Amino acid sequence: MGFIVELLIAFFLVISGIFGFVGSYGMIKLKDPMSRLHAPTKATTLGVGGVLLASICHSVLIEQYLSLHELLITLFLFLTAPITALFIAKWHIHRHEKPSDLPDAGEDELWATHAVEQVEDVPDHSKS
Repeated sequence: MGFIVELLIAFFLVISGIFGFVGSYGMIKLKDPMSRLHAPTKATTLGVGGVLLASICHSVLIEQYLSLHELLITLFLFLTAPITALFIAKWHIHRHEKPSDLPDAGEDELWATHAVEQVEDVPDHSKS
């Protein structure tokens, strides 16, 4: 029984390492920022999830106690990663795309990112 549990924990750790490597490699190799955003938000989140699953299996099956820390970390990770990705994507669209370059917004007639009045750039005085 102990060998099977250790094999399961090792499986989760190996899978998490593969996902982490793929996410990191994708972030380096992909060309534009929107593609780079996709690699770590998906693959690396699954990688950290695999480490947390291995930790949960270890604490429950080997140490015989249930720790809620891993569940809280998992909940926090799965709630914050998509929100962060959304904010970064909206910033990129707002900063680098013109409303005329975006696809048709359908019935809304205007993308939410461009529904605000255009504000002139504030000069950056930190370089003075």
